[in-house]
Amino acid sequence: MRTLPRRSVIMLAAATTVLATTACSPPEKESEASSSSAASATSAADLGGLEALITAAKAEGRLNVIALPPDWANYGEIIKAFEAKYSIKVDSAQPDGSSQDEINAANQLKGQDTAPDVFDLGMSVATANTAMFAPYKVATFAEIPDDLKDANGTWVNDYGGYMSIGYDSAKVPAPTSVADLLKADYKGKVALNGDPTQAGAAFAGVQMASIANGGTAEDITAGVKFFGDLKKAGNFLPVDPTPATIESGQTPVVFDWDYLNAAQSAKTPTWKVLLPANAVLGSYYTQAINKDAPHPAAARLWQEFLYSDEGQNLWLKGGARPARADAMQKAGTIDAAAYAALPAVEGTPVVPTEAQNTTAKEYLTANWAKAIG
Repeated sequence: MRTLPRRSVIMLAAATTVLATTACSPPEKESEASSSSAASATSAADLGGLEALITAAKAEGRLNVIALPPDWANYGEIIKAFEAKYSIKVDSAQPDGSSQDEINAANQLKGQDTAPDVFDLGMSVATANTAMFAPYKVATFAEIPDDLKDANGTWVNDYGGYMSIGYDSAKVPAPTSVADLLKADYKGKVALNGDPTQAGAAFAGVQMASIANGGTAEDITAGVKFFGDLKKAGNFLPVDPTPATIESGQTPVVFDWDYLNAAQSAKTPTWKVLLPANAVLGSYYTQAINKDAPHPAAARLWQEFLYSDEGQNLWLKGGARPARADAMQKAGTIDAAAYAALPAVEGTPVVPTEAQNTTAKEYLTANWAKAIG
């Protein structure tokens, strides 16, 4: 895993500067001073503890999130719980946006009060944009497995799952493998959750197809070819699926994370989920703080909430596997019923490394459009 230098916070020097300039400039507003300190804080301790962080975040009064659909890993309930607990308004922009949309928005809105404060990214997009992240370690940082975080807290995996095939059993025959989707029964019916060059879920769908066809998570030539063949057969449906398109029958087969497909089953009783035993691909999404966050204290408090037992169990309630699951299970703080309800996994899981994702993304960027054009 990569390690990036941790930004030092020289509180004594900052205090000296403030004292030296007090006589010749008006005193800084308390909220502005708190935000200034929060922007360089690498833990709550840098601000004097969690209560001080809460006070600073409440003074800001707002948190900007982006690309968090309310039905994705239970984010709707998570946002409401955070707002209720801290009386901080959460502005959720582009709920159906991709990971790349998050980065684009941060660049386009840099310096504005509407810029994203935090990111929730697919690992391939996160890897390419670490220079935009602010290192921060939540109180439970030590309970997050080493392979799910940067050692300095520049990024931290948050929740994960396995790539799956969701399908409406009332509209298509039940597939038993990825290869089945090339059959005539699925003509014009198979969709990816987004553009794989920009969206983490779609990217993982190509990796799963690669593994199912003799490739790997790193060498995804076979996966790109599969979707090219799917397009030639007339089976690939270039529609970004949503709960609405699934419920209407427009997208009866969808490559997506198991927790999203499983959640859809509650809305559409005929919606079933397949985890192909010969292509079990697991992956985590990644949390990071925008180093130019307009609400730096609220951004850090959001992270503290997400990695608390409450936040982790809310993700679990949405069918996602939280990063602290092992530690919480040992401590007896995990939602046991929700944990037991997770889909069973058969076969040998493949969890791509950062280097494998980088290599795969490079090939995908160069060849995806040619394959499905």
